[in-house]
Amino acid sequence: MTVDIDKKDGPAGPTPSAGPGAIKAIPVRHYGRYVAAVVALALLGSLVYAFSQGRINWGAIPDYFFDDRILVGVGKTLLLTVLSMAIGIVGGVLLAVMRLSKNPVTSNIAWFYIWFFRGTPVLVQLVVWFNLGLVFEFINLGPFYRDEWSDFMTPFLTALLGLGLNEAAYMAEICRAGLLSVDEGQTEASHALGMSQAKTLRRIVIPQAMRVIVPPTGNEVINMLKTTSLVSVVQYSELFRVAQDIGQTSGAPAEMLFLAAAWYLLMTSIFSVGQYYLERYYARGSSRRLPPTPWQKVRTQLLSFSRPKGGTA
Repeated sequence: MTVDIDKKDGPAGPTPSAGPGAIKAIPVRHYGRYVAAVVALALLGSLVYAFSQGRINWGAIPDYFFDDRILVGVGKTLLLTVLSMAIGIVGGVLLAVMRLSKNPVTSNIAWFYIWFFRGTPVLVQLVVWFNLGLVFEFINLGPFYRDEWSDFMTPFLTALLGLGLNEAAYMAEICRAGLLSVDEGQTEASHALGMSQAKTLRRIVIPQAMRVIVPPTGNEVINMLKTTSLVSVVQYSELFRVAQDIGQTSGAPAEMLFLAAAWYLLMTSIFSVGQYYLERYYARGSSRRLPPTPWQKVRTQLLSFSRPKGGTA
């Protein structure tokens, strides 16, 4: 950055001014940024051109975008995501409390559960659940329920257990990190006031831990939405499997994959917005002033353009 200092010269030379000279700051030009932007736009343009010239019938995507079968698949995907995350969150909280317990039995059981489910792929777990009929011929719950395993373990139940129980292992570590982030003095103070351990967790520890738990949990929800595409291997008709079936019958398999990708992008974008505002809600007590929302940023930019230069709005 270069600086020019204006001086006032009198008849006998420079005269001292009452204050410091006016400084005119000239920002340094970053030519590398311009080059990088041009290269990035050129690569993006070449990618768009390549897809536009490919042998893909883009008109088939809007024709099937709101097809009844696609909408049913979207609904099943959302239902499976919500229920699996509910199982994962509840199981994760229980496992986290067990891991932090002073009882070595419950602590080691929780550790083994997390170790096993985090150490095996989700796809393998789904296939194992689907084929457990080779081990358990019948499911017998006494006078309440008895049936063959193949009839009991439906594709939906297989997908729900496979995704939910696997998610519980990851949520356990997220919840454990959130609980450990709360200062121990909070627990000691609540015990001094006569609160039980369960009430301390419910009223003191967990509300403060939510600020740490919510961001990674939002990421897990988005990841779960995409992971539901794996349950097509157990014959559950969610969005990805429906798109594959329509692609085989309509003769546009690649187009239906792009359609499924568009729906996944739409749903994850909506979940991302919800995650953003949920994080703001739980961050109220951690910062004096919350950062502006995207809409507030856009509004500020629009107002800055409408203001006259050198004045105020």
